[in-house]
Amino acid sequence: MAKNDNPHATRLMDSLNKHGKERDAQELAERNPLSKSATFEKKFAWASKKATEKRKKAEKNGEHIPAFLISSITSGCNLHCAGCYSRQNHACSDEAPVNQLSGEDWNAIFDEVEELGISFILLAGGEPLLRPDVIDEAAKHKNILFPIFTNGFFVADKYIDMFDKHRNLVPIISIEGDKQATDSRRGEGVYDKVVNSMQKINEKDLIFGVSVTVTTENMDEVYSREFIDHLLGLGCKAIIYVEFVPVTEEAKHLAPGEEERERMKAQLDALRKDVEEMVFISFPGDEKSSGGCVAAGRGFFHINSHGGAEPCPFSPYSDINVKETSLREALKSKLFYNLQAEGLLNEDHAGGCILFEKREQVEKLLAK
Repeated sequence: MAKNDNPHATRLMDSLNKHGKERDAQELAERNPLSKSATFEKKFAWASKKATEKRKKAEKNGEHIPAFLISSITSGCNLHCAGCYSRQNHACSDEAPVNQLSGEDWNAIFDEVEELGISFILLAGGEPLLRPDVIDEAAKHKNILFPIFTNGFFVADKYIDMFDKHRNLVPIISIEGDKQATDSRRGEGVYDKVVNSMQKINEKDLIFGVSVTVTTENMDEVYSREFIDHLLGLGCKAIIYVEFVPVTEEAKHLAPGEEERERMKAQLDALRKDVEEMVFISFPGDEKSSGGCVAAGRGFFHINSHGGAEPCPFSPYSDINVKETSLREALKSKLFYNLQAEGLLNEDHAGGCILFEKREQVEKLLAK
């Protein structure tokens, strides 16, 4: 079991504290001490502590509860990004969603998550902001932090007002580097759109972060001080680096290898030392501190838009559905158990996801 089952959640939560520490004494004196941000930060710190206590108690009783959950709440998306793993896995489609969990279903999941002691749920898709019904349900759960991984297209006044009112909803906007890098992968005009969304969010003094898919082509740029300073100027408080997962043979050259990973680690260590006002998270780089991949219930697991409990979004295999059972029972999935028992999560790999690279072995375990 990982010594720290939630390094990513811990780092992102740190951004809340850093946001508060950046305000100088004069600004704090001028602002209402019970402002939305200050009030949420105080309440969430207490809720997070209580959640940790619940998980520790369960651990003592022989039950491991992961620290966070990834929920893909829709298969719909308005973009067609090059090399998208979700479309390759058929988890994302242009077809109208069929038999997906309703807002009420997700609300029940959020209720159970809170009972189990999980206080961090990453909302993904598709494009999660296409499901306002689910976002509405998430907003009600003040003891849970919901980073929302979005392409930034639908961050209009309605959602900005919602993010302002419900500080437990934190937008994480996807960007690939500069204008050329972003538009070449995500589509013409996307860069200008997402920068505009960041500016609107910053005008409200809201916390937001960005997600960057790291490839051999953009790695030098996205770890550069020029790129970091640009994001800081836009008000960004966190950067989540996700190593590219090659979904075709033609894209394998884009996946960082061992040499590139060593460079990335050195660059990331330097940024964490020199840029204290920004929180940096790396998938799967930070997992080395946790003894390997933390998927399949070790540190988190994934629920797809239909309710299937999967090891992670990159590994779309499931032997149990939360519509038919509880989350507690889903965590006892035979597939999850076999992945942990066989040691597959600890093996070295070439791409950004061990389970995607070893998918044939995962399929064999699923068939056991």
